[in-house]
Amino acid sequence: MATIALDIGHRPAASAAPARASGFAPLERPELAYTPEVAEATAPVYEKVKDFIPQIEWPVLAPVIHAINKLKKERNAVILAHNYMTPEIFHGVADIVGDSLALAKEAAKTDADVIVQCGVHFMAETAKILNPDKTVLIPDMKAGCSLAESITAADVRALREKHPGVPIVTYVNTSADVKAECDICCTSANAVQVVESLNAPKVLLIPDQYLAANVARQTDVEILTWAGACEVHERFTAAELREYREIEPSVKIIAHPECPPEVVDEADFTGSTAGMIDWVKQNRPGKVMLVTECSMADNIASETPGVDYVRPCNLCPHMKRITLSKILDALVEMRDEVTVDPGIAARARQSVERMINLKS
Repeated sequence: MATIALDIGHRPAASAAPARASGFAPLERPELAYTPEVAEATAPVYEKVKDFIPQIEWPVLAPVIHAINKLKKERNAVILAHNYMTPEIFHGVADIVGDSLALAKEAAKTDADVIVQCGVHFMAETAKILNPDKTVLIPDMKAGCSLAESITAADVRALREKHPGVPIVTYVNTSADVKAECDICCTSANAVQVVESLNAPKVLLIPDQYLAANVARQTDVEILTWAGACEVHERFTAAELREYREIEPSVKIIAHPECPPEVVDEADFTGSTAGMIDWVKQNRPGKVMLVTECSMADNIASETPGVDYVRPCNLCPHMKRITLSKILDALVEMRDEVTVDPGIAARARQSVERMINLKS
């Protein structure tokens, strides 16, 4: 059963409050009572999450979900939620859910005035890069990413000096500064396509060493990389997957391409989070193991009845910083605004848009 972070109270008054987004006044904080109206309005949500959220917790979570959904309309806000968000966020308040590529594309199309990014900081930066005139909030500024923090813009400039003329592809899991120094972005879903679109014999694919190694096995392009890794996916091992197969011989194993190649070799399918979801929906295995972050299985289980999920997952501590309470605070107070220097944003936007505009 998933662990739900019950972060419902006010933030301590003594803490340093982030600056409020300009042009917005704070709203009165709503009452968070579990009334018959709230129970009725949130009943469809609980039907989706009842297997992962104990009934005793629902009267605490439901009023917050109800309040957030009302505030979204008042602020003309849209909530983008990554597939790694907890079920009460994913099913309860998100308007758009998906992997990094899907969220980047939707961020570029939204007509909302406010974007609330439920994910990690580089995702919010990407939303801001694509929407320079919109207000982008992240419910917790400390929601970082070990992979994004493994490389800097100075590192990329040094790579260009060391490998003159070699195109640089950066994984979308990087800061705006890094994106601005690169030629094009990619995600785990389209990395092979992006690399081959450059028509170059040699390409730098940064910063995830494991994604790069897995891409290298699918293309004739020579791949150079950086020694970065995702702290969630690098911890999986081939040995533990073989042990699971011995225990459950019928299990289908699906791995994320940020896993080491020897882990990918043990899998029945490898794909992005969106690719994993599509594979499960299409194949409906009796028993499946998603070799990725913990919330994935919980979020798609309600859409795939009859599929039994084995959960050897690893938790992303950064994603789990995003809670219902913090989303509510963000919308009430318009706090935790994400900004990007316009000059950097313009250069980074070229890298992101080149990826988005690639034809399938």
